[in-house]
Amino acid sequence: MKYTRSLSVLAGAMALSTVAGVAQERLQINLMPMPSEISFGTGSLSLASTFAVETPGTHDARLEGAIGRAVRRLDFAAGLRHAGAGVVPGTKLVVKVQSPGEAVQSLNEDETYTLEVTSTGAEIDAATDVGAMHGLETLIQLVQPSGEGYAIPAVHIHDTPRFRWRGLMVDCGRHFEPVPVLKRTLDGMAAVKLNVFHWHLTEDQGFRIESKIYPKLTEKGSDGLFYTQQDAREIVAYARDRGIRVVPEFEMPGHSTAWLVAYPEMSSGTVPDGIRREFGVSNYAVDPTRDETYAFVDKFLGEMAEIFPDTYVHIGGDESPAPDWKTNPRIVAFMKKHDLKDNEALQAYFNTRVLKTVMRLHKHMMGWDEVLTPGLPKDVVVQSWRGTASLVKGAKLGYQGVLSAPYYLDGMRPASVHYLADPLPSDADVTPEQRKLILGGEVTMWAEQLSERTIDSRIWPRTAAVAERFWSPENLRDVDDMYRRLERVSIELEGLGLTHLQSGDAGLRELARTEQIDALRTFASALEPVSFGERYKAQRTDQLTSLDRFVDAVRPDPPTKHWFEMLTKQFLANPTGDATDRAQMEAWLTRLSSTVPEVQRQMKASPRLNDAALRATQMVKLTQTGKDALNYLATGQKAPAGWKAKQLDLIAEAQKPSAIVRFTFIAALTDLVKAVSE
Repeated sequence: MKYTRSLSVLAGAMALSTVAGVAQERLQINLMPMPSEISFGTGSLSLASTFAVETPGTHDARLEGAIGRAVRRLDFAAGLRHAGAGVVPGTKLVVKVQSPGEAVQSLNEDETYTLEVTSTGAEIDAATDVGAMHGLETLIQLVQPSGEGYAIPAVHIHDTPRFRWRGLMVDCGRHFEPVPVLKRTLDGMAAVKLNVFHWHLTEDQGFRIESKIYPKLTEKGSDGLFYTQQDAREIVAYARDRGIRVVPEFEMPGHSTAWLVAYPEMSSGTVPDGIRREFGVSNYAVDPTRDETYAFVDKFLGEMAEIFPDTYVHIGGDESPAPDWKTNPRIVAFMKKHDLKDNEALQAYFNTRVLKTVMRLHKHMMGWDEVLTPGLPKDVVVQSWRGTASLVKGAKLGYQGVLSAPYYLDGMRPASVHYLADPLPSDADVTPEQRKLILGGEVTMWAEQLSERTIDSRIWPRTAAVAERFWSPENLRDVDDMYRRLERVSIELEGLGLTHLQSGDAGLRELARTEQIDALRTFASALEPVSFGERYKAQRTDQLTSLDRFVDAVRPDPPTKHWFEMLTKQFLANPTGDATDRAQMEAWLTRLSSTVPEVQRQMKASPRLNDAALRATQMVKLTQTGKDALNYLATGQKAPAGWKAKQLDLIAEAQKPSAIVRFTFIAALTDLVKAVSE
């Protein structure tokens, strides 16, 4: 059976044979991303001992390392003793590759693999190490409880990604993220088959990569928080060992305050007196009219090329109003002499000159939407933050592109919204040739409101859902099943060392100054952070803001959000007959309201936690509204005249900003109230 029409059938529970002596039972398929082709056999591979691995034909140290890590994870998932003294491997695993792959992984790396599991063993066949790594990740996700042990269902998978560019951008310019944070992020990326780590290294708030040619970049522009060249090489090697490319970004000509603090001679006129603490668009920009600017950029990029071997380098290029370009007499004269009518034309001139350096280094230049200007050379790849229309416009003009607009994690949208946003829907207004120019997509994690303690919970597990959109067939769009599998994958990611599930509890304990946070945890599970823009407006955060409030301890799109929405939808389809869903919803609403007295007590003892005091008061009223609505609907009774209007006013009040968190169940509660008759 292949994925052709109903992908959700295969994604759900499948009746499969288990180990000998155990009756058939339903095993769930928890793969994410789902493969492009999958079929099921009979029986399963019993995991009674650790793996005896064979690597016939070509193999190298990178593949051996990947297999070693995978076997340890398989052993852990199935509760097996590791190979060693007195432990003889007995479960057969064959991993065959045609070649190790390119010395510098490229956009065209063959990531295809085939996985065959029978009752006697498993075999992965791949063109390259990278394909084999993807096959190993799929094998790990297939491990299932079976009777008193574990098994892998008999399966045949032939898998290849839908898009060649499947990325995650992490902004380390606004807030520095330590090397261990980046390494565990790369582990998570590999688990869900992402293949590009876009490393945003320079910003108005910090220059994060060491330059030995221009040492003042980090001496004056980083607060001492930067990556040494050895750190960067270590990240590149770590990523390559996991089949991930590293594309560095060096912002220019705008977002360049940290450049200009260190080397003011590059400025367009106004010189900053320090790195920028506030967020938003800066007026500072490098001077694109001086030959010295290009000599500086040439030397810097040449130095970085020795550290970052990938054939792509990102120059940013976004949000550069550069008012000095309009007022500096020397720059104005230059523009007139070269027939450059406005700032956009001058930036296009800058891009073209920088491109010469990039091409000299045998690399491809990449930039955000703003680089897409008339006369831009076709070699430049455009990353779209403005949306699909901009991406399509670029393709129609002959430019390769990567979509990021729907995947901004700092917007705090639910996984379902990101999941259903497609980089290249089948009805897109592009020709077959233009389709080939759209390389894929990138999740973007901007760091205005991130710390090393909260970054994992903002990236994961939502990014896993987007990873499936980039990898799997377009018609895989069952949101309910996506959430079912996402919960399982989230736990797998935590096992890799990511902290997205535990960091919230740590934050709540620190706020409440006690380990007794059961009530607070339940209360927090019904709240989530507002978007970056909403928080910035309410709190005016800057780089020095302590990210240690209640909002920093709650997760975006917590599991209870979709769960309650799904129950509401099911209940409203048959309110008088669906006692099961009603009971679950009432029990949860009662549990939420019961937390409030203890939560209020802890809030009074903690000024930082007390920010959310109004939310505690509102929780009692909202949950009572929900229970009343359920009762009216289940019994078929009408509410008193004016009840709906009063409750909708209450809901509207609860939707107003407070404590920079929002209730997760407002939409479902609104549907319940509106369904009540008066």
